[in-house]
Amino acid sequence: MSKFTPLCILFLLLLIGCQQDTKQTKEVAITISFSDSVSTKNLDGRLLLMLSNNNKEEPRFQIGVGLNDQLIYGMNVDNLAPNQSVTFNEDVFGFPITSLKDIPPGDYYVQGLLHTYETFNLATGHTVKLPMDNGEGQQWNKSPGNLFSKPTKITISEKGIQDMSIVLDQVIPEIQEPDDTEWIKHIKIKSEKLSKFWGRDTYLGAHVLLPKGFDEHPDAKYPLMVFHGHFPSNFDGFRTTPPDKNLKPEYSERFQVEGYNILQQQEAYDFYKRWNEPDFPRFLIIEIQHPTPYYDDSYAVNSASQGPYGDAITHELIPYIEEQFRGQGEGWARFLYGGSTGGWEALAVQVKYPDEYNGCFAACPDPIDFSNYCLTNIYEDKSAYYYDSDHKRLEVPSRRNYLGDITATLREENHLELVLGDKSRSGQQWDIWEATYSPQGEDGYPERIWDKKTGAINPEIAAYWRENYDLKHILERDWDKLGDKLKGKIHIYCGDMDNYYLNNAVYSMEKFLEGTTDPYYDGEVKYGDRAEHCWNGDPNNPNHITRLRYNSMYVPKIMKRIAESAPKGADLTSWRYK
Repeated sequence: MSKFTPLCILFLLLLIGCQQDTKQTKEVAITISFSDSVSTKNLDGRLLLMLSNNNKEEPRFQIGVGLNDQLIYGMNVDNLAPNQSVTFNEDVFGFPITSLKDIPPGDYYVQGLLHTYETFNLATGHTVKLPMDNGEGQQWNKSPGNLFSKPTKITISEKGIQDMSIVLDQVIPEIQEPDDTEWIKHIKIKSEKLSKFWGRDTYLGAHVLLPKGFDEHPDAKYPLMVFHGHFPSNFDGFRTTPPDKNLKPEYSERFQVEGYNILQQQEAYDFYKRWNEPDFPRFLIIEIQHPTPYYDDSYAVNSASQGPYGDAITHELIPYIEEQFRGQGEGWARFLYGGSTGGWEALAVQVKYPDEYNGCFAACPDPIDFSNYCLTNIYEDKSAYYYDSDHKRLEVPSRRNYLGDITATLREENHLELVLGDKSRSGQQWDIWEATYSPQGEDGYPERIWDKKTGAINPEIAAYWRENYDLKHILERDWDKLGDKLKGKIHIYCGDMDNYYLNNAVYSMEKFLEGTTDPYYDGEVKYGDRAEHCWNGDPNNPNHITRLRYNSMYVPKIMKRIAESAPKGADLTSWRYK
C-alpha cells in the first residue's frame, strides 16, 4: 500500500510549485547609459559591467583570470545615444560566472565602462568598428576617451538584481607624451603603407636611446639594436641618477621580491653607467610604438587584418630613424631582440626579412611552432579547450608556476576575451594572435582559429596559419632558400618551466635547427633550469634581474657577429670611440 495519500501528494505539488515560483522570480535588470555631460555624440563600442566583492581598487582594475579576480559582463552597442539605456539581463555572457542570475547574494561594488569603437574603411573594401589606441597601448580600462562610472556599492539578494541604473559620467583623460631628454629622443612618423590600409592617417613611433658622444662625434655612424616588445610608454630601464632615497619599497608578487621597484631603479642606473663606459660599443637602441586597434603592438609582420606593419617598420620607420640619428643603414648593422611577444617578433622579423637584419635574440618567444601552440596542436587537436577523451572532460591548462601549479585554463582565458570583445576585439593575447595570423573574413574581421565558446578548431584556418606564420614550418619549408641568409643569426632562449608552456615549441624548433639544417644554422638554443617566463639566456642570475638587462646582455654576441660577418669596406671604426 502506498504511503503517499492524496493529501500528501497535493502538498508536495504545492511545495514544488513554490520552489519553481521562487526560482522564476529571481530577476536581473541593470541598465547602463552615458551622460550627455561626457559626450553629446552617439557612440559605438563594447559596454562592460563589472562587479567586485571588495573595494581594494576599482572593479575595472580587478578583471582577469586569476583566482581572486572579479566579475565582468559585456555586450556591443551601436549608435548609442546620450542618456539611452541598455539593459544587462541574465542572458548577457559573463566571466567567470556566466550569467548575472547566478551571482551569489552579498555586497558588491558595481561599475560600468564603455570601450569606444571607431569606424575604419579599409583598403580591402571592408568597414569595421574597432577600438583606436589612444596612447595607452590598448588597455581598455585605461584608454583615454573611454567612459566609466564611479563604483557603487549594492546588495544582491536572493531575488537577484532589480531596478539598478548606472550612469557613465566619467571620462578617462588623455595621456601626456614624454619629453625629449639629452639621451632619449621620441619620434613619430606617418606611415604611407599603413595609412593606405586603414583608410586614415596612421603613425609609427619610437623611443631612441642615443650613444655617449653623439653630438661630439658628428661623423660617426652607428649600428642599430631594435628592442621588440609590448607598447613602451617611454624608453624603459635607463636612468641617469641613483635610486630615489625616499622611494617606498614595494613587494613584487610575481617575483616574490621585496623592494623590487628600488631594484628596478638601480638596474636602470647601472645600465646608464655601463652605457658610458669607455669600452662599451656605441649603438643606437630603439623601442618601437606600433599599437593597432587589436593590441598593444602589431607583432611587427604583415597581416591580412592589421595591414603591412612588417614592411612599414622595416622599410619606413627604421630607415627614417637611421637617417635622423646617423645609423649605418645597412643590414649587417641591425640587430633584433626581445622577450615573449618581443621574442616572437625578433625571430619572425629576422625570418621574414633575412637580409635586412644580422641577428636575432629571441627570449621566451610566443609559440614558434603551432603544433605546440602552448599546449594545443592546432593541426591535429579537435578542441583547443579539452583533451581528447572518451569518458572524461579535462580542460587544457594555460598558466602554471615553476612547480607546475596551474592557475588558469585555455577556456577561461578565451571566455574572458569573449566578454571583453567579440570578433577578436578584446585586445588580449589569444585574440591578437588571431588578428595577426588569420585570413580576413567576409565581414572584415579576422577568421576564428576556433569557436570562442566551445574551442572547436577550424582546420582550414589552421592550414593558413601554418603556411604564413608558423615559424618552424616556414624554416623547414624554405631552408634551401633561407639557410645561407640566416646562418649565425638565430639565438633562442627559454625557461624549461615557462609559465605559458612556450618551451614546448622551442624544443621542436631546436630539434629542427640542430638536427636537420643544411647548412647548419650555427646559432644557439638554451634553456633555464626551472626558469619561468621570461628567461633570456643568463644562467647565473634570476629572472627578475636578467629581464632588466636586455639592452646590454647580448652586446658581446652582437660584437662577435659584426666581426665575423661585416662586409668588406664596412664602417667598423667611426662608432668605436672612447
